[in-house]
Amino acid sequence: MATRKKDAPAAVAQADAKITETLGEYRDTLPGRALSAIAKLGDQPELRLISGSVIAAGLLLRRQRLLRAGLRMLLAHEVATSAKDFVKNRIDRTRPGNAGGRGQSKPSPGRKTDKKHTSFPSGHSAGSVAVAQGFAREFPEFRLPALAAAGTVALGQIPKSAHYPTDVAAGSFIGAASEALLAKLWPVDSAEEGHDPNETPGDSKSQLSNSTSADAAGSTSER
Repeated sequence: MATRKKDAPAAVAQADAKITETLGEYRDTLPGRALSAIAKLGDQPELRLISGSVIAAGLLLRRQRLLRAGLRMLLAHEVATSAKDFVKNRIDRTRPGNAGGRGQSKPSPGRKTDKKHTSFPSGHSAGSVAVAQGFAREFPEFRLPALAAAGTVALGQIPKSAHYPTDVAAGSFIGAASEALLAKLWPVDSAEEGHDPNETPGDSKSQLSNSTSADAAGSTSER
């Protein structure tokens, strides 16, 4: 039983390496190149730019919900990045592109700082998931496409041999947990969720009432 427990991490590392090696065969195909290009959107500067753009749009258009979404995206990204760095600085793992064999794919305690030894966890995955959830927190109607985009960025790290699947899974968990923590500290106001601040609560009702009245008047006149 003890032997099986000891072999479990090695078995996971071998499966990690096998999956990465298999997907890496498609790196130079058209879908592989497209996925790698999308995966670059998970870089820290790009995610900060996206978040900043949403903030700017909210300010320019005077949309408070859009502004809040941008702020949540940026704050969630920074929290996730700090959490990812905390873990990454304490675990060494050779990146797939630098590993000389499957034996080097197993993570271990350590404090190496050079990029080739900091595969675990995936920062791209952490940041992308945190940003997507931050946006979805204010726009729940777009949760699925936002998380799908983040998932594409995260999974794109594997074929390009930047990360192993478990790196991506751990990074995604960190991103989700970081944004959830932020939501606890800054909860969404139920009165504002899904509400356009430029539309007063009675506008849509009054417009519907006016429309109904007009239709009724038209029907009466036709009779």
